[in-house]
Amino acid sequence: MLKNTSSTVLSPRGARIVPWLVAVAFFMQMLDTTILNTALPGMARVFGVSAFKMHSVIISYMLMTAMLIPASGWLADRWGTRRAFCLGIAFFTLGSALCAIAKTLEFLVFARAVQGIGGALMTPIGRLIILKAYPRAEFVRLLSFVTLPGLIGPLLGPVTGGFFVEYASWHWIFIINLPVGALGLVFCLLFIPEMVNKETGRFDVTGFLLFAASMVLISMAMEGFGQLHLPGGEATLLAAAGLLFMCVYWLRGGDGKQMLFSPRLFATRSFSIGITGNLFARLAAGAVPFLNPLFLQLGLGFSPLQSGLFTIPVALGALVSREIIPNLVDKLGFRALLTGNTILLGGVISSFSLITTKTPTIIQILLLACVGTINSTQFMTMNSFTLIELPQNDAASGNSLLAVTQQISMSMGVTIAATLLSGFTTHYSGINVGTEPAGGETVLKIFHATFLVIGLLALVSACIFHQANPELGKKPHSQRAASALSPQESGNRQQTGSHRTLLAPALILAAIAACCFALYQLDILILKHH
Repeated sequence: MLKNTSSTVLSPRGARIVPWLVAVAFFMQMLDTTILNTALPGMARVFGVSAFKMHSVIISYMLMTAMLIPASGWLADRWGTRRAFCLGIAFFTLGSALCAIAKTLEFLVFARAVQGIGGALMTPIGRLIILKAYPRAEFVRLLSFVTLPGLIGPLLGPVTGGFFVEYASWHWIFIINLPVGALGLVFCLLFIPEMVNKETGRFDVTGFLLFAASMVLISMAMEGFGQLHLPGGEATLLAAAGLLFMCVYWLRGGDGKQMLFSPRLFATRSFSIGITGNLFARLAAGAVPFLNPLFLQLGLGFSPLQSGLFTIPVALGALVSREIIPNLVDKLGFRALLTGNTILLGGVISSFSLITTKTPTIIQILLLACVGTINSTQFMTMNSFTLIELPQNDAASGNSLLAVTQQISMSMGVTIAATLLSGFTTHYSGINVGTEPAGGETVLKIFHATFLVIGLLALVSACIFHQANPELGKKPHSQRAASALSPQESGNRQQTGSHRTLLAPALILAAIAACCFALYQLDILILKHH
């Protein structure tokens, strides 16, 4: 049973404001991630380490997030959605401040872990608020909307990060989070509904420790096969121990009433398929944001600012996909859309193995735009498909497990990408693992082989999504859900439709950014000609 100190059924004003506040959380995280990816090679030079070793800054955030997300659903149910959501923003802002004052790579890794505490609360609880406070028939459209402002982060992040690294200091990529976090905290205290589940039981401390230990051991094993250079036997032992802890966690569940993730979640077929498909799809998709800036700067010789400008097509493609996803789901259903889109995802990632320094700029731009469109479609559709049929009582637990799966798979994707880079570096250049080759054709071969393997990995999830119900999500199904709406909920549907007008300013901003990109490239060509 839910108790609200405000209201579970939101007022018209609250229904309009809450999605924007959730979008603030998406914006902060996406801005931070995309800025950091572009800045990694420049930061590596400041800290005096290889750019191939900077992935620890990303892994520390993702690992901490994956460890603590299991507690996010329980905290939201026990403490209330408003307090838990505000706590997440506070920790994320604190972590950003600590990152800005970091003097060593080790302290930066620690500060990113503090940020990860906030990330473990912000996005999962934000999605949970949408899941609980709005009708299920509106879930796909509302989730598309709340992530749309967050896509401004990927649009601004790479360019801003490249600018700061090239003309100011990398510290500013974290400082700009502070005012956004402060404003978001104030407005969340004012408008986020406080939804508390009175029936929430005790926190499963034993299960949490087992799950966290499993995550740490598996991550260490992945690092051991790659950057830590552990003997094969030791790395395998770590992986086996991690899997053992995970098995113990699931086998001790009993009826699952007090577990962080109840086994009954997997009785919902769409959830079990969605979780498994998420794992494999995000292994590939999570590696791309890490690989692209390195490829552009180390492989193609771009400056940090140029690298940032070249990621604008990715954000533009994502903006386009957000508008068309609900219509695609209505017409095709989840199975056809996810199966076909996953095949496209593997193909477009593999196609990066064909890019060289002689590839025309327009081809590179189109390929990056395709990556943005396909990736965004994949993420949005997978999330909706996984959660759409869950019973209300399992919403918090299922949402947390989805978020954990996302972080684990994307963290493993970054680790796999870094391991492949190191392995192919040794294979093609014969130098020590973890150092950067001199440059030229050898570097391109290293990145080409890595992209090809990552692309093939994405194709595995297409077979998984093909097991879904072919009718789920199609228009007749949506119409049946819509017919059950109350008059007030129907009014909320009309208000949600009006949100589409917000796409116009975003597209205008994107068009301006694209024009700036074109002018910048023209200027480069003129300078080269002279």
